[in-house]
Amino acid sequence: MMNRRSFFQTAAAAAGLPPAARSAANRVNIAIVGLRGRGKALAGSFATVPGVGIEYFVDVDQNVLAGVLAGFEKKTGQRPKLAGDLRRVLDDKSIDAVVVATPDHWHAPAAILACAAGKDVYVEKPCAHNAREARAMVAAARRHNRIVQHGTQARSRPATQRAIEVARSGKIGKVLMAKAWNVQMRKNIGFKPDAPVPAGVDYDTWIGPAPAMPFSENRFHYTWHWNWNYGTGDMGNDGAHQLDQARWALGVGHPLEVSGAAGKLYFDDDQQTPDTMTITFRYPGKMLLFEMRIWNPYAMGGIENGVAVYGSEGMLEIGKSGRVNGYRVYDRAGKLVHQEEDDAADTHAHNFIECVRSRKPPNAEIEVGRLSALHCHLGNIVARTGRGLKYDPATESIPGDAEADRLLGREYRAHWSTPQGLA
Repeated sequence: MMNRRSFFQTAAAAAGLPPAARSAANRVNIAIVGLRGRGKALAGSFATVPGVGIEYFVDVDQNVLAGVLAGFEKKTGQRPKLAGDLRRVLDDKSIDAVVVATPDHWHAPAAILACAAGKDVYVEKPCAHNAREARAMVAAARRHNRIVQHGTQARSRPATQRAIEVARSGKIGKVLMAKAWNVQMRKNIGFKPDAPVPAGVDYDTWIGPAPAMPFSENRFHYTWHWNWNYGTGDMGNDGAHQLDQARWALGVGHPLEVSGAAGKLYFDDDQQTPDTMTITFRYPGKMLLFEMRIWNPYAMGGIENGVAVYGSEGMLEIGKSGRVNGYRVYDRAGKLVHQEEDDAADTHAHNFIECVRSRKPPNAEIEVGRLSALHCHLGNIVARTGRGLKYDPATESIPGDAEADRLLGREYRAHWSTPQGLA
């Protein structure tokens, strides 16, 4: 006779759940790939989720791995195994999920490979280096029945969720426009020549499927953000968060037209990506404006990176000041009528693990992430070509502009991580 525990384990297996969802302890074993800024922070976040075992730290820089491991073990008591090659994790049947916190050019390749290996995925924003990779990620998630969470943490933040409810409720009237801004201080990175690869760095794997370039400190740790070969500029770096919230508040999907201006107005250095942008997205009956300046500290309404949602009867502001997240509601006369705040705790990791266990869609499911990342990619295409574009959602293309349409994808070099069907 089958007992109750055996019944539920058999039912879970029949439903195609991963090993973690079938285990008596409901443990989820994860690997974190990329261990510097976001990866290190995410390791701390996932360590606070009950029933999560961080089994691997994966990074191509052995110097980073050693440094992060010592502090993590002291703080949490966990000692993950160290690996320099993602394939070691993909081959390990005990791993249920992979957290991808690599440079942008590795987001899609790592996520697609993880889905194919039967792993669920948490992937940092923007979910891909370009629009066609993002579409391939959605296809991989559907094909392999995987849970994929996009790293736009505000989707799991209670204050932001309540702000979106206000925007959708009619309390500020008919919502027709939103503005997202990224106004903060970045630094001049100067000019640095090509140099030998540092000891302990597997640079060939770091490049992955991207076209090869010689090593340079200004195209490596963090500064890769400002090189088109590997990054998506600050629009994809921090702007991805605010664009996601603005799109969420407006209730819009694909933009039909994108226009604006962008350039390097302040920095004289190796950065290729703009330091200043004003990009407008048009939808049927609605608009979204993105404004970026990364060379001054002048917050707007006390918010460095935020969103304003404009309704016919009032306005809503969403953003973070220091360690506090929140929103403010103003009436038609500009009077503050309501505000709420909560701390900046990362509940997004908890949501992902809950969904790994339940198989319910996460708060920032990969199709949500793809649509928001698409805004970053289209804005960057306007910046790179110097002209506006029309976007066709039916074909996911930019008709009538071959140069702009090519920038929806990229060229790849032959590498074991190159996404199939895109090379």
